[in-house]
Amino acid sequence: MSIKLTAQQLSMRFKDRVLFHIPQLSIGPNDAIYLKGDNGVGKTTLLKILSGLLVPTTGRVSNSQTWWRRIWRSKARRNVIYLHQSPYLFDDTVYQNVVYGIRFSSLSAKDKRAEVITALRMVGLETLADEHVSVLSGGEKQRVAMARAWILKPSILLMDEPSASLDQESIDRLVIMAKDLLDRGSSLVITSHQTNALTTLCKKQWWIKDRTLVESPLLHVVKEEQENTYVTSLSN
Repeated sequence: MSIKLTAQQLSMRFKDRVLFHIPQLSIGPNDAIYLKGDNGVGKTTLLKILSGLLVPTTGRVSNSQTWWRRIWRSKARRNVIYLHQSPYLFDDTVYQNVVYGIRFSSLSAKDKRAEVITALRMVGLETLADEHVSVLSGGEKQRVAMARAWILKPSILLMDEPSASLDQESIDRLVIMAKDLLDRGSSLVITSHQTNALTTLCKKQWWIKDRTLVESPLLHVVKEEQENTYVTSLSN
């Protein structure tokens, strides 16, 4: 299910400090957004608000069908997934961590396992399905968390510094899954302190600056549009 997520008059205050005030924002179907900003400006806070993990001081978040407070209590909440840079994994096997997302699915146990193995194969961990997560490296744990998010096929995936401290193989595996979600029509919002293979998937950028949100196209997107316009003019 594709959804459009919008927010109006969104603000977050901690005691006497206003972290940000955002008049409006929207995440449309198949959007890919690079969220930027200095440390402490509220990038993580914004993602948690959009995912329903935090309640803003003012404002509301809604999708094209209903208010966010209803989404929080419904199955639709699974369509917006927040992926933290230090993912929480259960004290269990890799398989049990990934299958958790589809535990209430009507699929048979055999089909569920096939889905999980497919997800783990995409992140290169299918041979570790029955291993305890305690044996995994930091990069492997992030890949397990990504597989758990991917298996839900979310409409929107919010990725908070997903490549922080990861080895190149882990980053490459995350890119494969992120591309697959985009191909399926999902939307991504990615925060990162540096440009990498994940952020190059993005077509828009958001800046949290001066306590508000500024949106602009990414430079490589502008160049692509200019080149396409030039080629079209030549063909005419």
